Amino acid sequence: MSMTLEQLRELANAIRAEVGKAIVGQDEMIEQLLVAMVSEGHVLLEGPPGTAKTFLAQSFATALGLDFGRIQFTPDLLPGDILGSNLFNFQNSQFTLTRGPIFCELLMADEINRTPPKTQAALLEAMQERRVTLDGETHPLAERFMVLATQNPIENQGVYPLPEAQLDRFLFKLLVPYPDEGEEAVIVGRYGKRQGPPRPTDLGVTAVADTAKLVAASQAAEHVTVADEIVSYVVRLVRATRDHSELSVGASPRAAVMLANAARARAALQGRAYAIPDDVKALAVPVLRHRLALSPAAEIEGRDVEALVAELIESTEAPR
Repeated sequence: MSMTLEQLRELANAIRAEVGKAIVGQDEMIEQLLVAMVSEGHVLLEGPPGTAKTFLAQSFATALGLDFGRIQFTPDLLPGDILGSNLFNFQNSQFTLTRGPIFCELLMADEINRTPPKTQAALLEAMQERRVTLDGETHPLAERFMVLATQNPIENQGVYPLPEAQLDRFLFKLLVPYPDEGEEAVIVGRYGKRQGPPRPTDLGVTAVADTAKLVAASQAAEHVTVADEIVSYVVRLVRATRDHSELSVGASPRAAVMLANAARARAALQGRAYAIPDDVKALAVPVLRHRLALSPAAEIEGRDVEALVAELIESTEAPR
């Protein structure tokens, strides 16, 4: 099936409405999840416990109509617990694949920084190539395979910071804030009278999309024009992170590709057939914040990665 940009906008509005039945506020977060959906990227959600990171992912998956899988990462989790394993069948004397929870369309990797790096690395091939290799045999994952990972802030005890190679696979790192006072009052009023944890379906969240619609949405976004001037702007912005005196690690070429694709997806969601500099500026911080590392001097001075990215956006000339 094919989809026009107007139909894509209507689909996005329907998804927003469904997720809004369960999630109070967090409009910007939902918007960026939609961008990731269209550009087929993975998302890392970071925030303190109790800020509805898992519930947001569940509600999003329900509205998209995708096969949802969830892994609770713990210190004793093994790669086989994620990928699955080949078990010997004594009836036919053959090994058969027992698939792990990664064989789904939308994987919720809950508290991904609670597990050691060896287990975290089990996701690398799946996130980059949408396939897994077990005992030398390659198994394809779903065409729409997407990872929504959550983590508590690195300052918390008992966590293993994600390695740079894995962080680079995430399109966005989104910081989940505490709600404001009005939103928190609505949350307590809505859920404080309920027994047990809420489920999206109990709140009326239904599927308004399916795999075919999501594939068509991504294909519609591919027709959005990213002019040479926008490409040059993205490249200059990303390269500026590698030359900044206060950054010890800059962004990779993969970051530039992802930023351009995300800008294209944002334009499509707004019904535009072309990307503009504002698309790049709006997405630069969530695309870059987890790919950059402060220099020791900048850390001592208490500098902030997000502030540095904002400064680079201001100092990098945008096309008119």
